[in-house]
Amino acid sequence: MTLFKYSAIDREGNERKGEIEAHNQDIAITSLQERGYIISAIKSNEQGNLLEMNITLGGVKTKDIVILSKQLSTLFEAQVSALRVFRLISAETESTVLREALNDVAADISDGSSITNALKKHPKVFSNFYVNMVASGEESGKLSETFTYLAEYLDRSYELTSKAKSALVYPSFIISVFFMVMYLMLTMVIPKIAKILTDAGQELPFATKITIGLSNFLVDYGLFFIAGLIIGGFFLFRYSKTDAGATVLDDLKLRIPYVGDLYSRLYLARIAGNVSMMLASGISMVKTLENTASVVDNKIFENVLNQITADVSGGKSVSDAMAVHPELPGILTQMVKVGEETGRIANVLDTMAKFYEREVINAVDTLVGLIEPIMIVLLGVGVGGLLASVLMPIYNITGTV
Repeated sequence: MTLFKYSAIDREGNERKGEIEAHNQDIAITSLQERGYIISAIKSNEQGNLLEMNITLGGVKTKDIVILSKQLSTLFEAQVSALRVFRLISAETESTVLREALNDVAADISDGSSITNALKKHPKVFSNFYVNMVASGEESGKLSETFTYLAEYLDRSYELTSKAKSALVYPSFIISVFFMVMYLMLTMVIPKIAKILTDAGQELPFATKITIGLSNFLVDYGLFFIAGLIIGGFFLFRYSKTDAGATVLDDLKLRIPYVGDLYSRLYLARIAGNVSMMLASGISMVKTLENTASVVDNKIFENVLNQITADVSGGKSVSDAMAVHPELPGILTQMVKVGEETGRIANVLDTMAKFYEREVINAVDTLVGLIEPIMIVLLGVGVGGLLASVLMPIYNITGTV
């Protein structure tokens, strides 16, 4: 038997420390979990340091953060203590990652930490934007209003992003099915027809020769071709995770006809909305721009915002700093200039955020309306052209018999 030392949180949210004997660490963890403990750290006497049990299963869904913000707003408005608020919500949270984070936040608050510092320890769950908004609410004593604003903004942003992504799911699915059908036809149907055509001994049209050549290539090297695509996709994914790769791909995304405009408006709505909310909460312009750059989710706009931040820190006005960047439309720059002159820049940017959100929604609705007929035409031309290239010679053979 081995003696293990542990740190854990019980069902009431209290921190527990103690020792447990077990044959191995897995059995020790299971025994503690059966008692209702959430383990934060565990070690055996043979181990030199604690084995941290930070479970990271990726980020938390935006929808979960929206629901969390609404719950926090309601409970703070009811004047429930911060410690009890986070314990109550963590007990009802279904997301494992979020529940662990909220338990940690509750434990930190119990130890005397501020809500802001407790949230800051979980950057994969709470973004810089979220933490800074909470910090502003904590300083002003308006946490309930802050969480309400956050819930409304994140809900609006989530709906907008989901709508834009949904518009691209349908064409992606159709295009995938199209290539799958073409591959099956070229590897299973065309070879049998090609044998009939070549056995007839007639001169084949140029289009038919191309189709048969492509069919022969896929039959002989199709598996290697697919393997190459998979390997290429893997390395492209790895490349996209680097700064250089992300910059190239984000730039390409903005250059795609129509879709690039859609993405551009989406990022502009996000920038205007973030800046408006943070300024309205009393956060400085420089800090607002820094945090917006970190959450815009596009390297091109992130670099633009970083350059604007540097210029503003050097004494330039925001509108003058924005004016030199062609990625930002002139109307946005002019509206910011008006906001600076009137002292209502937060209100102006909120108006621009809602304007760009409507633009995205209208663009998505238009795209969805055009996708179906365009896809039907492309599928018809592709499959029809393939069939015509092999059926015309067959008709010629039967006509000469």
